[in-house]
Amino acid sequence: MAAISRKTHKLPQTAGLKQILRRCSYSLGKTSTKLGYDEEGHPVDVPKGHFAVYVGQNRSRYIVPISFLTRPEFQSLLRQAEEEFGFDHDMGLTIPCEEVVFKSLTSMLR
Repeated sequence: MAAISRKTHKLPQTAGLKQILRRCSYSLGKTSTKLGYDEEGHPVDVPKGHFAVYVGQNRSRYIVPISFLTRPEFQSLLRQAEEEFGFDHDMGLTIPCEEVVFKSLTSMLR
Protein backbone atom coordinates (compact mmCIF):
# COMPACT_ATOMS: atom_id res chain seq x y z
CA MET A 1 0.00 0.00 0.00
CA ALA A 2 1.29 3.41 -0.87
CA ALA A 3 1.24 6.04 1.84
CA ILE A 4 -1.09 8.91 1.20
CA SER A 5 0.67 12.22 1.51
CA ARG A 6 -1.24 15.33 2.40
CA LYS A 7 -0.43 18.18 0.07
CA THR A 8 0.29 21.41 1.91
CA HIS A 9 1.04 24.87 0.69
CA LYS A 10 4.20 25.48 2.69
CA LEU A 11 6.05 28.66 1.85
CA PRO A 12 9.60 29.64 2.66
CA GLN A 13 9.61 31.33 6.07
CA THR A 14 10.02 34.94 4.90
CA ALA A 15 7.48 34.56 2.12
CA GLY A 16 5.07 32.93 4.58
CA LEU A 17 5.47 35.76 7.08
CA LYS A 18 4.87 38.36 4.38
CA GLN A 19 1.73 36.54 3.28
CA ILE A 20 0.46 36.38 6.86
CA LEU A 21 1.06 40.10 7.37
CA ARG A 22 -0.70 40.91 4.12
CA ARG A 23 -3.69 38.77 5.10
CA CYS A 24 -3.80 40.31 8.59
CA SER A 25 -3.63 43.83 7.24
CA TYR A 26 -6.22 43.49 4.53
CA SER A 27 -8.59 40.68 5.45
CA LEU A 28 -10.40 42.75 8.07
CA GLY A 29 -10.97 45.83 5.95
CA LYS A 30 -11.33 45.08 2.27
CA THR A 31 -13.19 48.30 1.60
CA SER A 32 -12.63 51.71 3.03
CA THR A 33 -16.38 52.29 3.44
CA LYS A 34 -16.55 50.15 6.59
CA LEU A 35 -16.63 51.96 9.90
CA GLY A 36 -13.42 51.68 11.90
CA TYR A 37 -11.12 51.48 8.86
CA ASP A 38 -8.85 54.07 7.28
CA GLU A 39 -8.83 55.03 3.60
CA GLU A 40 -6.49 52.10 2.81
CA GLY A 41 -8.81 49.60 4.47
CA HIS A 42 -6.70 49.03 7.61
CA PRO A 43 -8.42 48.80 11.00
CA VAL A 44 -7.90 52.06 12.89
CA ASP A 45 -7.78 50.36 16.29
CA VAL A 46 -4.67 48.32 15.39
CA PRO A 47 -1.51 50.32 16.12
CA LYS A 48 1.34 50.36 13.65
CA GLY A 49 3.58 47.34 14.19
CA HIS A 50 0.72 45.14 15.41
CA PHE A 51 -1.94 42.89 13.91
CA ALA A 52 -5.21 41.31 14.99
CA VAL A 53 -5.79 37.61 15.58
CA TYR A 54 -8.92 35.72 16.56
CA VAL A 55 -8.60 33.08 19.26
CA GLY A 56 -10.71 30.43 20.89
CA GLN A 57 -14.18 29.07 20.39
CA ASN A 58 -15.72 32.55 20.62
CA ARG A 59 -13.14 34.03 18.21
CA SER A 60 -12.06 36.73 20.67
CA ARG A 61 -9.94 39.41 19.03
CA TYR A 62 -6.42 40.15 20.26
CA ILE A 63 -3.92 42.72 19.03
CA VAL A 64 -0.35 41.39 19.03
CA PRO A 65 2.99 42.87 17.98
CA ILE A 66 4.41 41.89 14.60
CA SER A 67 7.60 40.84 16.41
CA PHE A 68 5.69 37.73 17.59
CA LEU A 69 5.88 36.40 14.02
CA THR A 70 9.58 35.65 14.45
CA ARG A 71 9.14 33.73 17.70
CA PRO A 72 9.18 29.91 17.38
CA GLU A 73 6.34 29.58 19.89
CA PHE A 74 4.06 31.83 17.85
CA GLN A 75 5.17 30.23 14.58
CA SER A 76 3.94 26.92 15.97
CA LEU A 77 0.50 28.49 16.44
CA LEU A 78 0.65 29.83 12.88
CA ARG A 79 1.41 26.36 11.51
CA GLN A 80 -1.59 25.00 13.41
CA ALA A 81 -3.73 27.84 12.04
CA GLU A 82 -2.59 27.07 8.49
CA GLU A 83 -3.35 23.37 8.88
CA GLU A 84 -6.77 23.90 10.42
CA PHE A 85 -8.07 27.00 8.63
CA GLY A 86 -5.60 27.94 5.90
CA PHE A 87 -4.74 31.57 5.29
CA ASP A 88 -7.02 32.16 2.30
CA HIS A 89 -10.28 33.19 3.96
CA ASP A 90 -11.98 36.42 4.97
CA MET A 91 -12.17 35.76 8.72
CA GLY A 92 -8.82 37.31 9.63
CA LEU A 93 -6.04 35.29 11.16
CA THR A 94 -7.67 32.67 13.40
CA ILE A 95 -5.52 30.85 15.95
CA PRO A 96 -6.80 27.38 16.90
CA CYS A 97 -6.19 27.28 20.65
CA GLU A 98 -8.01 28.09 23.85
CA GLU A 99 -7.91 31.70 24.97
CA VAL A 100 -6.28 30.85 28.30
CA VAL A 101 -3.44 29.08 26.47
CA PHE A 102 -3.02 31.98 24.04
CA LYS A 103 -2.94 34.53 26.87
CA SER A 104 -0.39 32.50 28.77
CA LEU A 105 1.85 32.10 25.72
CA THR A 106 1.70 35.75 24.68
CA SER A 107 2.38 36.94 28.22
CA MET A 108 5.63 34.95 28.15
CA LEU A 109 6.60 36.43 24.76
CA ARG A 110 6.29 40.07 25.86
